[in-house]
Amino acid sequence: MITLSDLHSAQSRIRGVAVRTRLIELPQTTWGQPPSAVRPGEARLLLKPENQQPIGAFKLRGAYNKIASLCDEERKRGVISYSSGNHAQGVAYAARALKVKAVIVMPNNAPTIKREATAKLWAEIVVVGPGSDERKAKAEELAALHGYIIVPPYNDEKIIAGQGTIGLEILEDMPEVDAVFSPIGGGGLISGVATAVKLTNPKVKVIGVEPELAADAQASLRAGKIVQFPAEQVSRTIADGLRTQSIGTINFEHMQKYVDDIVTVTEDEIRQAMRLLAANPATVAEPSGAVAAAGFLFRRAHLPNTKLNVAIISGGNIEPAMLEQLRRS
Repeated sequence: MITLSDLHSAQSRIRGVAVRTRLIELPQTTWGQPPSAVRPGEARLLLKPENQQPIGAFKLRGAYNKIASLCDEERKRGVISYSSGNHAQGVAYAARALKVKAVIVMPNNAPTIKREATAKLWAEIVVVGPGSDERKAKAEELAALHGYIIVPPYNDEKIIAGQGTIGLEILEDMPEVDAVFSPIGGGGLISGVATAVKLTNPKVKVIGVEPELAADAQASLRAGKIVQFPAEQVSRTIADGLRTQSIGTINFEHMQKYVDDIVTVTEDEIRQAMRLLAANPATVAEPSGAVAAAGFLFRRAHLPNTKLNVAIISGGNIEPAMLEQLRRS
């Protein structure tokens, strides 16, 4: 389990590399006709815009913290990772900054914008099928063959600590926050954020949000053990960054201890949240990045009645055609 010391070390390590994103309030008057599930009142929603990172997503934090922690001998061997896009860019960006060779295993259904952005960061790309287990297995095979150091997308304490710096920043900027909403894919983001939040102020609620089609984390938390979903199902969600088939074992340990609840949202609700966020250029979100806001907007009736809430926009790497369609609809 990571500690506050690990989190503060990560915060120092990524300073000057990752952007310290500032909270942006989403006024209730912009919510439009709120869903019937949303209780009226004085609730406020602030957004943590990680879409403003150099790679357009929060993943730079964990990737840089991990690679910067490697010794010189490990860096000389090069690093390898597996990702549908944002972690790929994070690893490629961090590796280039630290002058380390990077190889990324990506699924064949990764968005073009993410694959091209990763290639522009000088990473070598290996393409496999759509299953998250498939790309992990290929990365492990290549690591064994070439001696690369694996930089996992979520199941790693250095990755978790790097992502957890988001939680530290939220509490530094808004110490009176009542609840933090985070998307869940493999669990790296929420496990880090939840740990940072609970170790700093245990009274703050931490709520995870997943697409209904990829709700393996919710199923796992309720079952008390890790539940795996089939690739055919999770690959159907529009939220490509959350198509992991199961959460990591290290992540699950942190989530069991620090996460208060996990809710799910529909594909249509994700699109509605994306449309709302796209009205402000500073908060444009890809599907995965809009999930946390969707959880707040559509599931508050099932959650504690909190007044000051923060939702993390985990990324903004949206295909231009999709963004244009949203703005016209």
